[in-house]
Amino acid sequence: MTPASLRRYAWLSIAAACATILLKGVAWWLTGSVGLLSDALESLVNLAGAVMALAMLTLAARPADENHAYGHGKAEYFSSAFEGFLILVAAVSIGVAAVERLHNPRPLEAVGPGLAISLVAGLVNFATARVLLGVGRRYRSITLEADAHHLLTDVWTSVGVIVGVGLVWATGWLWLDPLLALLVAANILWTGWRLLGRSAAGLMDVALPPEELQAIDRILARYRSQGLDFHALRTRQAGSRAFVTVHVLVPGAWTVQEGHDWSERLETDLRRRLPHANITTHLEPREDPLSLADQGLDRGAGDAKE
Repeated sequence: MTPASLRRYAWLSIAAACATILLKGVAWWLTGSVGLLSDALESLVNLAGAVMALAMLTLAARPADENHAYGHGKAEYFSSAFEGFLILVAAVSIGVAAVERLHNPRPLEAVGPGLAISLVAGLVNFATARVLLGVGRRYRSITLEADAHHLLTDVWTSVGVIVGVGLVWATGWLWLDPLLALLVAANILWTGWRLLGRSAAGLMDVALPPEELQAIDRILARYRSQGLDFHALRTRQAGSRAFVTVHVLVPGAWTVQEGHDWSERLETDLRRRLPHANITTHLEPREDPLSLADQGLDRGAGDAKE
């Protein structure tokens, strides 16, 4: 599935955010709970993040051109970074509202209907998050994964708020409401920080995950047993795409055609294991000392290094 076809899931996220904003807004209006207000504010962040996700998936779907020979896949990291930033802003806003309510507690009203509406909003978010997470992991879209994790955080936030507001209703302890809002703020602050960290790693050309590097190592090991060798393995992640380059050392007595054929077999095996990856090999004679001059480029692990 291409970034272009993934856009319909961004529209799903936008629709879910609009629905939950309406539901949670009504719940806050009925009860006056700052905890439910914090929940509604997080849904506003969901909407802004979903709109940004749609924009970046649209950009990521553009084909490679002269100025972007490797495509536009990294645009997805801007979306997750933007959503992480919005989460941090929401956390600060919630914290400010909670501190003010601690100093000026207010009784809650119409708690039963408000909690019922909030529960419906949480179920909408949970169903949407499960869909986005499955699609994001299957098609390696950090944008949809970030959106899904944010929605799941929102779900647990809603559960906590519902339980907390219910306790306030049952006990009359008004201080529980702003205290719960502060806990919500701390939770989404941590979520925002993690999203920013993952986005920064992607923009810095982070290597492929360890399990994929190990898979590459196993494939190279099979070819070593047939007389080939390798070095200068480099990998990087760019949104839903990955890039792998490796230098292939073959016996100098081989013809160019023989070396080319073996490189093609290697690239086919690597693509079969990493269908999302762009594979580039560089052919060198194994006996020439100059072939080993660039070992410092190695970025692999284990047997992938000289």
